[in-house]
Amino acid sequence: MNPDVRRAAEILRAGGLVAFPTETVYGLGADASSAAAVARLYAVKSRPADHPVIVHFADTAPAFEWAREVPAGAQALAARYWPGPLTMILKRSVKAQDFVTGGQDSVGLRLPSHPVAQQLLRKFGAGVAAPSANLFGNLSPTTGQHVRDDFSRQIDLILEGGSSEVGIESTIVDLSGGAPVLLRPGGISKTQLEETLNSKIEEKKSHYPRHSGGLERHYAPKTPAVLVPPHQLDAEIARRGASVAVLAFSRPDERVDYWIRMPREPRAYAQRLYAALRELDAAGCGAILIESPPETAEWDAIRDRLTRAAG
Repeated sequence: MNPDVRRAAEILRAGGLVAFPTETVYGLGADASSAAAVARLYAVKSRPADHPVIVHFADTAPAFEWAREVPAGAQALAARYWPGPLTMILKRSVKAQDFVTGGQDSVGLRLPSHPVAQQLLRKFGAGVAAPSANLFGNLSPTTGQHVRDDFSRQIDLILEGGSSEVGIESTIVDLSGGAPVLLRPGGISKTQLEETLNSKIEEKKSHYPRHSGGLERHYAPKTPAVLVPPHQLDAEIARRGASVAVLAFSRPDERVDYWIRMPREPRAYAQRLYAALRELDAAGCGAILIESPPETAEWDAIRDRLTRAAG
């Protein structure tokens, strides 16, 4: 086993903070059973105390010990998509304390598939609270360098694992209140969830558990971001002049100094998204213009992230 993984597990046991790679984005981990460790995690991230964190495990059985009710649908989703980019919200057991649930009667559970995350979780042997390894509300990190950019000396160790494969945060489905509800789209689509559950999934309404990525402005660059329909992009560039950076599907425009052309395939786009936004954020422009993606189901998760980035 990687000696850094052994060291990371020791740091977690001592109440420290470890950033580690997952297939979605890099997470910032703390011992989910330690109030002091989780409090430090919240402080470092500047995360609101009532905003719950997702608890990560290596295996299904210990994850479900943190839930007092595990419906058949949760068992089916776990069998199909764990380990993977899916978080389930279930009614919490006594193991899930207020300091990880934000005081709610539910808890978010996930099994990441990244091999480094799996090694760490198995070596640690317990639940790890791990929101994204960035300042609250900012762009999520998809490389170890992104984590260093946000936290220079505030965390105890960064485990390297290359660029995140999925590139955006996990799908979140709420199974704590009866009918399943999609709280956050991600790498597992609504259609895939419905096929596995053999039932319709509701869209979230006004009354739903608070959850990661649920704010109107989230995953946002420091530079103001603006979503622009494709047919309006040329006019918007002309109106704003050279002071903008652009994220678009089309070829670069000579009027713009900072332009990143994105893939037209949604999985490739998602994998590239946060790194591209970080690059444009560092350009020092007055705004980032983002060409709106297609209005189709396969782009749902990306539209969600871009809408919040421009929130």
